[in-house]
Amino acid sequence: MLDPSAAPSIPPRPDLRRRVLAGEVTVGAFLNLGSPASAELVARAGFDWVVIDLEHGMSTEADLYPQLLAVQGTPTAAIVRVPMAGRLPVGRTLDAGADGLMIPRLETLAEIAETLTWMRYPPAGVRGVATATRGAGYATVPHAELASTVNDRVLGVFQVESAAAVDVADAAAAMDGVDVLFVGPADLSHSMEIPGQVDAPAFLAMLDRVVAACRAHGKGAGILLQDASAASSIVARGFTFIGVGSDSGYLTNGARRTVRAARAALGA
Repeated sequence: MLDPSAAPSIPPRPDLRRRVLAGEVTVGAFLNLGSPASAELVARAGFDWVVIDLEHGMSTEADLYPQLLAVQGTPTAAIVRVPMAGRLPVGRTLDAGADGLMIPRLETLAEIAETLTWMRYPPAGVRGVATATRGAGYATVPHAELASTVNDRVLGVFQVESAAAVDVADAAAAMDGVDVLFVGPADLSHSMEIPGQVDAPAFLAMLDRVVAACRAHGKGAGILLQDASAASSIVARGFTFIGVGSDSGYLTNGARRTVRAARAALGA
């Protein structure tokens, strides 16, 4: 008879947070299509992490669980970008077993501090206790050990999407549980009224401020790239948590390349 205690570790799994806080460079991708098959294919490609996107992607909360299972059947970690910061979106996503959360659109230290409380069981936070959930180990973790077992496993990725968020980056990076400050280039450039100008000196200065904050407090600086060939230069700038595209982008780009190759071969 199988011993349930011998089963593999139930999410959230601790490895990614440990690696990020150790300063390791990790590479990930976004999942926009809401498809468990797409999620598994991307996870099996060898990324360190993927982000299941409930903010801009096609997924709803109902689509989350099968994608978590698809990703977490591989070594790749499953981070979920919640649609908004809130006690229920945060708590329900962690109960489903996410390895980490990406939190969008926060601009004040008070908002960040409150969100952190929703991510952790008491006494460190106010996360609701439901021990039978996947994220609490399906009732295999005793009440007395729940906080010490689970709290420090969850990776906290907080997005930097405005000049106001850059202004509080240093103080935010000093908070326990803010493990990554993740720049959203599109939102940040638009908020600066230089939309899409990610090579502009003013934009690069903002990036450097985020990196400096993360370095000062031993946290990871993250960013999303559309061009994987830019990874080496962005790492040289100090970023360590590197997103390179999305499943929808891979599908679109692959389909376009295939059509162009076929038409070229046919002389069309």
